[in-house]
Amino acid sequence: MSATLLLVGCGRMGGALLSGWLARGTAQRVVVVEPAGRIPGPPLAGVEVVTDAAAIPAGFTPDAVVLAVKPQTMPSVIADYARFAGTAVFLSIAAGKPIVWFEERLGPDAAIVRAMPNTPASVGRGMTVAVENARVSRAQHALCNGLLAAVGQVAWTQREPHLDAVTAVSGSGPAYVFLLAEALAHAGEAAGLPADLAAQLARATVAGAGELLQQSHESAEQLRRNVTSPKGTTEAALAVLMASDGLGPLLDRAVAAAAARSRELAG
Repeated sequence: MSATLLLVGCGRMGGALLSGWLARGTAQRVVVVEPAGRIPGPPLAGVEVVTDAAAIPAGFTPDAVVLAVKPQTMPSVIADYARFAGTAVFLSIAAGKPIVWFEERLGPDAAIVRAMPNTPASVGRGMTVAVENARVSRAQHALCNGLLAAVGQVAWTQREPHLDAVTAVSGSGPAYVFLLAEALAHAGEAAGLPADLAAQLARATVAGAGELLQQSHESAEQLRRNVTSPKGTTEAALAVLMASDGLGPLLDRAVAAAAARSRELAG
């Protein structure tokens, strides 16, 4: 697959997608709309950067329009791309903007995919969940799947409301993991370790455990059991973390709060 793409916005996530497409040969030609008129790094073969929609080359007909601007910016720019409805598929990674919002602004012929990636996409280890409207063809579905798979794993759902929970679990989830690393480092300091050693241990432990989880065929529960010796140190710590007021209920509340906020942003 080698497609002609229009990327609207090239911030962290847009830039991660662009890097993934180029690395995997997914994109034949890309026009990037970026108000600064440039993207970080040296010029890239097959990539043209313009400052706004009016500067898109005449006759340019993208296979997909990838909308990677911030949700609060979307209302001011979306109308500029309505001319591609009916020919291109629109792939939005903007949180909180439902498919119906795009249909109202792009018209009844618009093929729309809404996706929620997460920040590990920047190292090719992202997790994205996507949902499509009825106008998306099989070929367009395959194209969007390939665009998202360039930066990690992809799953599809037929129920758009699932994306609120997806946002709360995987979209916001990396922040929870980073907080765990912070808290583990602070706990190490409290136990008497030098700050730099505690930080090194926490970072390596979280990263290593994540990689083991990724590569193992065993469940997270089983991997936890594998580390836990009867009446040992891990069991003593887990008695605290798995208590009725421990990590599980805390994460339940955190994910519920994030999902509720996602629904609020969608209006």
